Amino acid sequence: MKNAQVPILGFAAYSGTGKTTLLTQLIPLLKNYGLRIALIKHSHHNFEIDKPGKDSYRLREAGATPVMLVSSHRRAIITEFDSILEPKLDDQLKALDQSGLDLILVEGFKAEKISKIELHRPSLKKPLIFPNDNNVIAVATDSLLSHSNLPIILDLNKPKLISNFIIESFLGKKL
Repeated sequence: MKNAQVPILGFAAYSGTGKTTLLTQLIPLLKNYGLRIALIKHSHHNFEIDKPGKDSYRLREAGATPVMLVSSHRRAIITEFDSILEPKLDDQLKALDQSGLDLILVEGFKAEKISKIELHRPSLKKPLIFPNDNNVIAVATDSLLSHSNLPIILDLNKPKLISNFIIESFLGKKL
């Protein structure tokens, strides 16, 4: 990724595997080590960050783009895309202030060429991603896997071990 200024680690899996659940467990663990984390989540849905009837929604509907919504607690920038195309991760990195970050976690963007941890639950009857994706550096699973050429296997139900893997093996830091 030419627009990456810090390490990027993706989490790839089929819908319903638990990407968001795992990330909500990993982020506090990584932050406990002093890491500053950003997250980019790919959505396949048309979503609204503001609500119909609210001023920001009305101003955006009137044609303003971007619209910046600011309070004493947070800031959101809403930008309309000119054409409806599948987003590219590298383009999104241009819009992200990466100063002061140590790591960007990415949920989704399964086809992007970034290092990723694949989440796999054999009970869902979905195929493994890693045989067709050389960017998968580990598979986090809740079952034993019997597949040739397996990358590093992590226990999906042990987020502390996964966070240690990210810190030590991916970021190359000592615990």
